[in-house]
Amino acid sequence: MSRPSLMSLTIKYFTRRGYEVKRLNDSDEALTRPKFDFLVSKREAIHPVRVKEWNRTVGVNVVINMDQAAQGSSFSNPILVAEKFSEHAKAYANRRGIILVTRSEILRSLQ
Repeated sequence: MSRPSLMSLTIKYFTRRGYEVKRLNDSDEALTRPKFDFLVSKREAIHPVRVKEWNRTVGVNVVINMDQAAQGSSFSNPILVAEKFSEHAKAYANRRGIILVTRSEILRSLQ
């Protein structure tokens, strides 16, 4: 049995949590240049989401780049989804208000 893509799991995860999901396409150039995959919104809060479909640990550099891209697009509290994160990435994200979500967290919540 094939494993579902992290992107499809992420969309299902946010939809079930009551978020409105807006996929970004190439015409949303200002948002796709820093490479956000979609926006999720609930009430007044809008969060850019990036899905890193890697089979390795995401390090602090990826989190810092996402943080800078979100600031450049005037978003706060970006969300990064991946298999797993390094301890340095988790510490940086915690200090900066970046939300990190792992595949295992998504799978647990969808059961």
